[in-house]
Amino acid sequence: MLLGEWWAWMAAGLVLAVGEVLLPSYVLLGFGIGAVLVGVILLVGGPVAVWVGASVYLTLLAFAIFSLLAWLGLRRWLGVRTGQVRTFDHDINDN
Repeated sequence: MLLGEWWAWMAAGLVLAVGEVLLPSYVLLGFGIGAVLVGVILLVGGPVAVWVGASVYLTLLAFAIFSLLAWLGLRRWLGVRTGQVRTFDHDINDN
């Protein structure tokens, strides 16, 4: 199955990273980092790779956990955007 292949996860991570460049939202980069981490684990092997590659559910669970941790780390490192919303105290139709 394709979800157990390391190169598929690396390619998905690359596509998501390129998508982040084209659509800057700080969301796709976390998913891209999670996909690359799953790909690295499957490539390196060992007992963790056996656990991650044991089933589709465990692979997707590892992807979800790594993506969440990457997103939280990026949010902490890059900060939260503030001051993007402008509020108006008056109606533009009032003269």
